[in-house]
Amino acid sequence: MKAAKLIKMANQIGAFFEAMPDREQAVKDVAAHIQKFWEPRMRNALHDHVTRNGDEALSPIVRDALRSVAKVG
Repeated sequence: MKAAKLIKMANQIGAFFEAMPDREQAVKDVAAHIQKFWEPRMRNALHDHVTRNGDEALSPIVRDALRSVAKVG
């Protein structure tokens, strides 16, 4: 899957959880959603893209969440 699509999807997830009043819990929920529902290939592709190109395209909540989402492999 292309990085642009993964970034868009991650930011959409972040936008959903952004409305939660507890930001710390929202970050955890974004991370949990990505960990639970994304295939390892998707998580790895996003991590690889961020490692190579930076995380400027990601919303702040997604940036924070990705710090706790494990890269597989």
